[in-house]
Amino acid sequence: MTAGTNIVDFSTPAPTPEEMERDRETGRVLFAGEFNFVFGAQKLGQLPDPILPEIAFAGRSNVGKSSLINALTGRRALARASSEPGRTKQLNFFELADRLTLVDMPGYGFAKAAKAVKEDWQGMMFSYLRGRPTLRRVVLLLDSRVELKASDEEIMKMLDRAAVTFQVVLTKCDVPKPPALAAKLRAVGEIVRAHAAAFPDVLATSSTTGAGIEELRAELARLANPV
Repeated sequence: MTAGTNIVDFSTPAPTPEEMERDRETGRVLFAGEFNFVFGAQKLGQLPDPILPEIAFAGRSNVGKSSLINALTGRRALARASSEPGRTKQLNFFELADRLTLVDMPGYGFAKAAKAVKEDWQGMMFSYLRGRPTLRRVVLLLDSRVELKASDEEIMKMLDRAAVTFQVVLTKCDVPKPPALAAKLRAVGEIVRAHAAAFPDVLATSSTTGAGIEELRAELARLANPV
């Protein structure tokens, strides 16, 4: 990890097939462990003590963030979507098997929210991202069915400025036809390469079919505290 930042050195060799299979099993065991809601922080002063490694999930409102978190953990209603996207600024902290903390960030890009709410969200989120010593990665969710929005690019730039590693994960990948999904992956991959803080691998997932869930579990398990 680069001194003074949360950006990871990506120069390590790619895992072998045997290592990938081992990591998938490690991820399965980790995410099958006890999973508890810790706290919902509406202000920076309310954040729980930074103890375990943290993975934060960010994405536009209605990107499928809650569904993905529930799919990862095998729970149906652990993370819940807000009935009023953009109206909450709460950071929800969930502890996984005493080894990892998942942070459900409020959605961004909410068209109906007042300008002051959007600016307040950005200020709070940037302060959290920049100042959280245990934050290991942000999982940035993008809807595979729609074009990249200006707000998505803004968040990537914010993460670059905050010097926090982020990994793009496409959601709802059961909807596009295979050629369209492949084209989407290529296009997003080109965008990701332009960002200094971006993890190079883009994952395609579906909370409906389970596609990509094992791979994402394995990726995140590498960041958890050892057993």
